[in-house]
Amino acid sequence: MTTTESVSDQYPVRFWDVKDLRGLDFDPFMAERLHQEPVSRVKLPNGEGHAWFVTRYEDVKFVTSDPRFSRQAVLGRPITRLAPHFIPLDEAVGFADPPEHTRLRKAVARAFTTRSLERLRPAAQRAADELLSEMEQDGPPADLMEHLHGPLPLAVISDVMGVPPHDRPQMAEWTNILLSAGYGREESERAKTGMAAYFTELLGRRRAEPSDDLIGYVAEATVQGELSVEEAVAIALLIQASAAHAVRNNSANMVYALLTHPDHLARLRAEPELLPQAIEELLRYIPHRNAVGLARVATEDVEVGGVLIRAGEVVHSSYLTANRDPEVFDSPDELDFDREHNPHLSFGHGPHFCLGSMLARLESEVILTSLIERFPDLRLAEPLDRIRWQRSALIRGPENLPVTW
Repeated sequence: MTTTESVSDQYPVRFWDVKDLRGLDFDPFMAERLHQEPVSRVKLPNGEGHAWFVTRYEDVKFVTSDPRFSRQAVLGRPITRLAPHFIPLDEAVGFADPPEHTRLRKAVARAFTTRSLERLRPAAQRAADELLSEMEQDGPPADLMEHLHGPLPLAVISDVMGVPPHDRPQMAEWTNILLSAGYGREESERAKTGMAAYFTELLGRRRAEPSDDLIGYVAEATVQGELSVEEAVAIALLIQASAAHAVRNNSANMVYALLTHPDHLARLRAEPELLPQAIEELLRYIPHRNAVGLARVATEDVEVGGVLIRAGEVVHSSYLTANRDPEVFDSPDELDFDREHNPHLSFGHGPHFCLGSMLARLESEVILTSLIERFPDLRLAEPLDRIRWQRSALIRGPENLPVTW
């Protein structure tokens, strides 16, 4: 039986010097904590002090769903973290706890229902077909980041949001700055301010002229008194930035995984009905981010994994390590398309479970199906060491993905 232990020299603070990793390499620091010290104390490159780091599947689920661990309590504290800045605005749903979180989330939920998202599939497929036709016309070799993974997720989430095509390049630039640790705090805050000003203006136009898009929904919520303008802007900024960037990188990671696992790719060509299950396994397997995201703060003393975490202490948890927990997943470091029981946590857990999970799956299906059906001989056009990977990124992914067919 596990017993509760107080903090002592048994839990030294370990500095997590987060390195830029290539491809699908799993962070060795994270793997070591999972297997050797599943509840540990760490210090990250930015912020102050240290935090608890929770890695095992059941412990991660516990921390991310128990109301005694608060996101709201993070505000105003310079906690240790990877990024030099906080991504969301202070009013964002990412910082909220229930019942405030429930109220904020409700305002945008109807944009992400199964019925609403399925209406997007034909448009997403048409956009993918057009982009791949242009790529095919230009001829090989081609960079999939330029021709598909960059423009398609940006177009899809911008359609959901109501951001017109002529504003999307600026939106992409702001997002790339905001979701990187490499530009510095001042540049990141400038990008956040620019996006906030943009959505404040767009929200004002939608209040005067209602529309059937996400900005229209939150504008209506502000008119009805369900959201403040600041809350609506914070929601819009978080969804636009995170959705486009995350799908851009993770869909590229999926294609890279398939191109570097030719037997898996051949099987999907032979068994296309396996694709939904394969996508779930790719979601579990791919280490889609560097380090950890937003932390939580314990509001009272709580035991986690046999360790007593005191009220006021900061806790980071990792969905990536949870997805590699051998107590839950057999051979967790292997990519296995026969893994039928796959309760991965790639979209989070608890109140902050990703609202756009179904949209991300839809886009992944469109991208992979289109490539597999259209290019039966798709393969990398350069040696692995010629593929560049983003540096100082919060969400991992390739800078270029050269292919031929």
